[in-house]
Amino acid sequence: MDGTLVDTEPYWMACEHELVTSHGGTWTQEDAHSIVGFDLLDAAAVIRSRGGVDMEPTAIVEHLLDGVIARVRERMPWRPGARRLLHELRQLDVPCALVTMSWTRLVDAVVEQLDPGTFEAVVTGDAVANGKPHPEPYLTAAARLGVAPTDCVAIEDSPTGVASASAAGCVVLAVPNLVGIDRRPGVVLMPSLRKVHPDDLGTLIASTPLVAPPAEDAPTPARGSRAAARRRATIGG
Repeated sequence: MDGTLVDTEPYWMACEHELVTSHGGTWTQEDAHSIVGFDLLDAAAVIRSRGGVDMEPTAIVEHLLDGVIARVRERMPWRPGARRLLHELRQLDVPCALVTMSWTRLVDAVVEQLDPGTFEAVVTGDAVANGKPHPEPYLTAAARLGVAPTDCVAIEDSPTGVASASAAGCVVLAVPNLVGIDRRPGVVLMPSLRKVHPDDLGTLIASTPLVAPPAEDAPTPARGSRAAARRRATIGG
């Protein structure tokens, strides 16, 4: 979500900088970039140790969320092409899920600005035991949609998110934002979502070789089921 659907990474970085400097520490752009896509508690642990912030990780996360949500309420920084693509997918009845390491209260502030029913499943960082780059978030999303991960295109903007989606068995459409993403098998790079349409996602599933076998616990759509009939799903990171 952060950096893929909405360009909130600058909001996070500003809040991180304000917090660290208020505790007498230093927080560089390199520091901020190093935790893009991280599970929020993992990111908070880095901020605590590297930035000298004398707060528990959960308190750090809640403090940062307050600042980011306040900024989102003032201006929602949609990424180019993202809302249009989601609208087109909804019109075609393609199931979509949102997979993000942001916590529920920030996700709610973003999702409420979209058409009702845009996402059939939402997986947040405070609802999984293992955050990205672990595959659990994407495996959870695919299971909630009732599709196999291999029938999903994951749209990601960070190396951490790409690693999570790839490990789950998804084809990945990588749209780098603030952090570069290296080319690798199973990952297709695009500069933005401006020219990406639903048919392009179907083509990716059909033409991109998988780099990992489907996870053993991934659901297998039953013959004749809704998931088997649609065969495509989109998961936004």
